[in-house]
Amino acid sequence: MPGTAPPATTAPDSRRWKALIFIAIAQLMVVLDGTIVNIALPSAQTDLGISDGNRQWVITAYALAFGGLLLFGGRIADLWGRRRTFIVGLIGFAAASALGGIATSTGLLLGARALQGVFGALLAPSALSLLAVMFTDSKERAKAFGIFGAIAGGGGAVGLILGGVLTEYLNWRWTFFVNIPFAAVAAAGAVLVVREPAGTRNRSPLDIPGVLLSSIGLGTLVYAFTRAESHGWTSGSTLGLFVAAAVLLASFVFVESRVKSPLLPLRVIADRNRAGIYLSLGLAIIAMFGMFLFLTYYLQIVKDFSPVMTGLAFLPMIAGMITGSTQIGARLMTRVPARLLMGPGFLTAGLGMLLLTQIEVGSSYVGLILPAQILLGLGMGTAFMPAMSLATYGVQPRDAGVASAMINTSQQVGGAIGTALLNTIAASATTAYVASHAAASAGAEQLRMQAMVHGYATAIWWAVGILALAATIAFTFITVGHGDSTLVAGSDKANADTDADEVPIPVLVH
Repeated sequence: MPGTAPPATTAPDSRRWKALIFIAIAQLMVVLDGTIVNIALPSAQTDLGISDGNRQWVITAYALAFGGLLLFGGRIADLWGRRRTFIVGLIGFAAASALGGIATSTGLLLGARALQGVFGALLAPSALSLLAVMFTDSKERAKAFGIFGAIAGGGGAVGLILGGVLTEYLNWRWTFFVNIPFAAVAAAGAVLVVREPAGTRNRSPLDIPGVLLSSIGLGTLVYAFTRAESHGWTSGSTLGLFVAAAVLLASFVFVESRVKSPLLPLRVIADRNRAGIYLSLGLAIIAMFGMFLFLTYYLQIVKDFSPVMTGLAFLPMIAGMITGSTQIGARLMTRVPARLLMGPGFLTAGLGMLLLTQIEVGSSYVGLILPAQILLGLGMGTAFMPAMSLATYGVQPRDAGVASAMINTSQQVGGAIGTALLNTIAASATTAYVASHAAASAGAEQLRMQAMVHGYATAIWWAVGILALAATIAFTFITVGHGDSTLVAGSDKANADTDADEVPIPVLVH
């Protein structure tokens, strides 16, 4: 076809599997940080004298910066070079973590968390897009993304374990300092073995209006859900923030459809497969983040587990995620359509979540929580693998960074929404239970525990429905991937406008 480059014929980089090790270490660090600070927050609050009103900002400052700047970070990776952006992100994340570890005031800690979010927004999309351009053979790609997906899925639970150990046996500051060796090893490895294929950058001018509208719009949306948790869904300020976020994001879409070099080319999200992946994974993360929150509180407050024991209690879920990703998802990715991995994966996780709706104050860990965690891990691990692999399905190399940023954006925004939405549902159900059972003869402490667990179970029912919706979207939207998949360059119709000096990423076609 005139104007379209032929398929790439150069041999794959012989160091790509070594590169995967260091990219995976960086991804583990970013995912760990999403949960490790939660365990340390009570200790940090006491040590620094952080008020109850401000403690949420230790989490929110990171989420706002990370979620708001992910698209910008993906575009910078495409423009500046993914390897360079990856290394800068690692160094900056380590420096921000060191600043958080030595923080002596609330303001300094919050500033460090925001800086972690900024550099995380550079690091996360560049890591995923490096894999997208380095692994183009279908079987190798499935294996590489299986490892990456297992880390992305299980890293959050590992963070709970590591956070518990560091907080209990050292102190909360080590939950920040621990990022430094991760970043140092990953950066050194990147310098030595990571090589970005030539001809895959997008050197178009940066879309400044798009950067501003997307960053402020996504940041406002995340903040709106966070504020809804504390001020209520119907308060004027909450509704105003949601309206502002909608206007900003609608304006962003309008601008992107008009500018010559958009921050987010609409062709990236217009493809039904990628749209289905972004949407279904975002919904699944909503359910999973709520479950992590409730199960952590249940084990520590109701079951009186220590931070370390709470972390260890999540090990079966980690094992399930790794098994689902590397042994089920990666092995079947090239044999069955992706929807037959993602859809059943979400349904299996939903079955585990359904078990958790039966949770009571006296529930057995072995009899109820353990099998639920195994099902959750297997299901999400199986679904994560093809989702991570196909997040860049059919994109041109120049769009790989921003397509990778979209998968991270769906997870980050989904996590913020899940925490706020399900926590608000749980709190409302808890209050209603107390009001309706106040006349009962049970003691005040027993009533408090029963009400709390009832609130968790109610919110988890919503999570079951959300996972069912995610499975429905996966079954209906995603059509790519088959056992007889072949690698074809430029199969995506969006590649028709590829410039002569750009080589499309090979894609799996049905």
